[in-house]
Amino acid sequence: MIFEFTSKPNFDFIAEFSAQFDIPVFDNCLTIPASMGKGYIKKIVFGTDFRLIIHRYKLNEDFTIKRNASLERNDLISIFFYNNENLIDLVYNQDQRVPFSQNNESAIQLTTSDMNSVIKFPANSEIYKCIVGITSEKLATLLRIEKPNSIIQKITSGKDSFTYFESMNQEMLRNLKQLFEINVENNLSNFYYQIKVQELLYHLFDKLLQRVNLPHQLINNADVEKLLVLRNIILEDLSKPPVLGALSKLIGMSETKMKQLFKQTFGDTIYNYYQKIRMEEAAFLLKQAGYSVSDVGYQLGFSNLSHFSRLFEKQFGITPKKYSVVG
Repeated sequence: MIFEFTSKPNFDFIAEFSAQFDIPVFDNCLTIPASMGKGYIKKIVFGTDFRLIIHRYKLNEDFTIKRNASLERNDLISIFFYNNENLIDLVYNQDQRVPFSQNNESAIQLTTSDMNSVIKFPANSEIYKCIVGITSEKLATLLRIEKPNSIIQKITSGKDSFTYFESMNQEMLRNLKQLFEINVENNLSNFYYQIKVQELLYHLFDKLLQRVNLPHQLINNADVEKLLVLRNIILEDLSKPPVLGALSKLIGMSETKMKQLFKQTFGDTIYNYYQKIRMEEAAFLLKQAGYSVSDVGYQLGFSNLSHFSRLFEKQFGITPKKYSVVG
């Protein structure tokens, strides 16, 4: 199942979805019919410059949401928070961080209206997704950052095109879970939604503020598509370190441009990004899958387990052996 639309000014996602799939809308909420699955899509409007669309459903078919770039440039920024794990079953422990594996699809994408985006959800998976639509001016007013870095300046300027990706951490997942649990019958529900959305924005921009100041490189839809292909290639086999020259040829982009745009979009160098995901996969295999330290090390391409242990401890502050036995 594919839902494709163009991000034009004053676009109404629910109205378009309703028209395409012939599903009625009541009080800005669309209920998924049993023939398609179960769940809902809901719209909450905080103002003409700030709104929220909530997706919570489980569909019988694979589902792709394809947003085409707007032909008319506007200053609306879209921020996608999406997750395909069951938030209801997540257990949070503030004393222990459980990293995500490479198979986790929790992510954040922040983009201008003139950039494409494609999000794919597999059939029979619990989907928790919200999209914040906010103008650059409204965002700047909310953030009120006295000393923004180059990324925040670019996002709030309302001038150039951009796409940034960030990972979802446990605090964000906790906020997302709370957002989906809000009682809409409460007279203060709209106010509470806005509080939870602002918390999500706080955690996102706290991460973006930690990125290194870099001159903004112009980026277009073709560049973003190549970067996503590059990311997928890196994640296909975490036992093999990325070879920049080979990757550059595979995606059809100069090595210099590839390195600059990857760091700008994902917030880290290609190799550091690879190592971070590699260690998160190691943590997942140790804790959730129950593999031994040696099995995980060899599976992820380490011939020297001491080197693996040092890298793991550097990222998580604990050796893989201790991590595997911590309750």
